[in-house]
Amino acid sequence: MYNKFAYIYDELMKDVDYKNWYLYIENVFNKFHKTPEDVLEMACGTGNLSYYLGKKGYDLICFDISNDMLSIAYNKLQNFRNVKIINQNMIDFNINKKFDAIISICDSINYILDEKDLLKTFKNVKKHLHKDGIFIFDINSHYKLSQIIGNNTFIEDREDIYYIWQNYFDEKSNIAEFYITFFTMDKDGKYIRFEEEHVERAYSTEEITQLLHSASFKDIYMYNGLSFEEIHDKSERISFIAMT
Repeated sequence: MYNKFAYIYDELMKDVDYKNWYLYIENVFNKFHKTPEDVLEMACGTGNLSYYLGKKGYDLICFDISNDMLSIAYNKLQNFRNVKIINQNMIDFNINKKFDAIISICDSINYILDEKDLLKTFKNVKKHLHKDGIFIFDINSHYKLSQIIGNNTFIEDREDIYYIWQNYFDEKSNIAEFYITFFTMDKDGKYIRFEEEHVERAYSTEEITQLLHSASFKDIYMYNGLSFEEIHDKSERISFIAMT
């Protein structure tokens, strides 16, 4: 996962406005009267959000499980003296310091498939937060994974990339499986084929809230997408803010 895909990830994510995501996080800090200095970003990927957090001047540590993704992130972040990049896993990361804020975006939490592992992740986040710290993350909603993505096939033809994205959703396990076949053009104009398999779990807001409470988070808020609006039955992305 995220091997060859890492090197075309940014091209495929061009429609994602990471600056707007960063601005939303700043709005969250303002809304909840937080002025963090030390920030941890989990599952930072190729460092698109990390770039804006680093530019803002936060003392930032960002990690990802994929060395290929981190190699691309390094190229974007190497000039920031206030940013450190490490290879860690969300479930059992261990950093010898605490943070004012911990952030994870772009449905990374959905990649944790076992409820026990998700609880372990939340407990680990709590352990790495200062008192009065804030945890910000989002998920693909159950509605999105089961109704929008699940059991559908998407095909896209871009200038140098063609891909077929086949999806399956299991109602019993709430597991969504994504099978993506890519054809990318090399420098000689020839197409190279490779495949990626990704798996996400759909969690209900009740499940997430219960696990956060079990991890000793006190105040929990959830919003529709990158807003402060209430969630609804057809919310596709749900943002969570949890406080220690």
